[in-house]
Amino acid sequence: MKPYSNPNLQTTMKTLQWIGDTSGHLRLIDQTRLPVEETYLDCHTVAQTHDAIRRLVVRGAPAIGIAAAYGVCVAVAEARREQPDLSVADARAAAHSAIDYLATSRPTAVNLFWALDRMRGIVDGSEDDSLAQRLLQEATAIHEQDRQMCAAMGQHGAPLLADCRNVLTHCNAGGLAASELGTALAVIYAAHDAGTPLHVYADETRPLLQGARLTAWELSRAGIDVTVLCDSMPACLMREGKIDAVIVGADRVAANGDAANKIGTYALAIVARHHGVPFYVVAPSSTFDMQLESGEGIPIEQRDRQEVSHPFGKQTVPDDAGVFNPAFDVTPADLITAIVTERGIIRPVNTANVLHVLANFAERADSED
Repeated sequence: MKPYSNPNLQTTMKTLQWIGDTSGHLRLIDQTRLPVEETYLDCHTVAQTHDAIRRLVVRGAPAIGIAAAYGVCVAVAEARREQPDLSVADARAAAHSAIDYLATSRPTAVNLFWALDRMRGIVDGSEDDSLAQRLLQEATAIHEQDRQMCAAMGQHGAPLLADCRNVLTHCNAGGLAASELGTALAVIYAAHDAGTPLHVYADETRPLLQGARLTAWELSRAGIDVTVLCDSMPACLMREGKIDAVIVGADRVAANGDAANKIGTYALAIVARHHGVPFYVVAPSSTFDMQLESGEGIPIEQRDRQEVSHPFGKQTVPDDAGVFNPAFDVTPADLITAIVTERGIIRPVNTANVLHVLANFAERADSED
């Protein structure tokens, strides 16, 4: 499969990148500053990397996984700075400690654990001075694999939007949430590139406004028509026939197709079903947790009170009032029209089809070139 490339997306923005060699560091675009300020944060320590993931400097399931993989490289580089004659055993211990620590940063995005398990495999299989180099090679491979998966999801999903003109998305599932194109936005980019005249409605996505701050910023930079609306407005647009499809990402998908995504996604799926609007989830195979039979077992992260009571520094909730702030909710598989993966489209969404698409993937790139 030929990779999707849009010259409008070739900007100075890089969600995350490794700077230097094995003694280098992780650089992240600070998503907490967007859209007003485009600035970068350099992570030279494991603590800085953990904090960046926790504070949403970097966010989105694929991007979290990539950042955590590089975070293990940061750990070994940090240990070597502190102890230049670091032994192989001590380097492995530093890497193992970093893996365990980074795994505590956010509980819902399964890509985090998928990437860290891959890095753990490298640590466990290294018994010489090549550990740092092998870790960096693995993190780079995870990063590159995500690029390829995003491009493939875009190509598989674009035909689903061929007859659409107005598409709704929730939160941010673009290049800021992954390596380049993203997941749900990769489908939008590919459809746009194929000539589909799409207009995108982007939910604000409260309480942190990832749709307003990030998705609208990405799409407008790419030359795609985008309109921001409050989270409570999609039902009225659907009733008026002004939304042709809903397309979102996911942070974890269970074996039966139940999908966890940003809080508010479940409500959108219900409203879409009521109005006969197709509801699409876009997620790479690394986001599937085949150990969970259903979404009931997906851990839901509870975020800090301040995000709701003091959004962006301004108090909006009385001190004596409680706050409920789950980061995600779970959309049942029976409300999902199709799940787009880099391996193909799962439709209808059920355990048998999830297993079929994920287990019977053949390398289409060779046959389609």
